[in-house]
Amino acid sequence: MSFVVADRVKETSTTVGTGDFTLDGASAGFVSFNAGVGTSNRTYYVISLQGGSEYEVGIGTLTASTTLQRDEVIDSSNSNNLVNFSAGTKDVFVAQPANKAHDASVAVSIALS
Repeated sequence: MSFVVADRVKETSTTVGTGDFTLDGASAGFVSFNAGVGTSNRTYYVISLQGGSEYEVGIGTLTASTTLQRDEVIDSSNSNNLVNFSAGTKDVFVAQPANKAHDASVAVSIALS
């Protein structure tokens, strides 16, 4: 198992609740989690209810070609806990959370000091 961050990975899902998400296929112009991340690998994910206020940012594992296991919540509309998603279509995509990004210019500045 590896940790993979890939560009242009986006699918939709109609999964409800707090469990694993079943992914319904790549959105137009994007690739699936299976193609971009690969089965058994971990990645950052974002789940967002289309037209709603429910969202979750976390780390998950693609346990099967269309199953995203939600392992760790980093940020969410439920006080940073798993969101009990309601009915409707959700966008599910790979994105690096802001609090996991590092400013390279700061690192270079420190190294040069």
